[in-house]
Amino acid sequence: MGDLLISLSAIRKRFYVCSDFQQITHAMFSFKHANKSIELIERFLNTVDQGALIFKEGVKNYLHGNQESFLDNVKTLSSLEADCDIIRRKIENILYTQSLMPQLRGDIVKLLESLDTILDLAKSNLFQFDVEIPFIPTAIHPDLIKLTELSCSAIESVIPAAKAYFRDPATVKESLHRVYLFEKEADKLADAIKRKVFHDMPTLKLSEKFHLRYFTLHIENLSDAAQDVADILSIMAIKRSI
Repeated sequence: MGDLLISLSAIRKRFYVCSDFQQITHAMFSFKHANKSIELIERFLNTVDQGALIFKEGVKNYLHGNQESFLDNVKTLSSLEADCDIIRRKIENILYTQSLMPQLRGDIVKLLESLDTILDLAKSNLFQFDVEIPFIPTAIHPDLIKLTELSCSAIESVIPAAKAYFRDPATVKESLHRVYLFEKEADKLADAIKRKVFHDMPTLKLSEKFHLRYFTLHIENLSDAAQDVADILSIMAIKRSI
């Protein structure tokens, strides 16, 4: 009987050790996958940031007639957009298959999709410059460059806010005010450009004016997309603080 009790005790002890080992192993794998997802999110955000810079360069190169550099920008931005799609899918796969951050998962996926939309728009807009070859009078070159810089600044400002959400959610709102500022300035300048085109450039054909309005609007839309991301981040930060 004594030998049987010793054996049962040994089996029980072995079971508990095994159970602890499984828990530790699960925790290690979860930690590994969490680190991997954070690393991928960092890469994703940096890719969006880089895309904004390439878009800005692309518009400037088009306006300055640097055709070869412009085409390089189009190719680079297309490649970055494809990379973003791949990274986003990897992140989503890890979040769902490894059951990471179940309460935040839906919001994180929505955030990534909204950021991905920014790069989609940037790629599409730059590609349309290549396809449609719009005639843009030199008189509005400085304004279009400034509009591009404002829209890209809105994008560049939303990236630190997104990173802050994963590092220190309490500081997210501090980073978002710049996004709203740049978006507001971009809207004002876009309206001024369109007014100038239709009111102060009588030598332009109506079709050319429509074309300029189209490209002005699509550059402006990038700042609106950045504002949409800022709105999502603001709500996400509030949820995490509750």
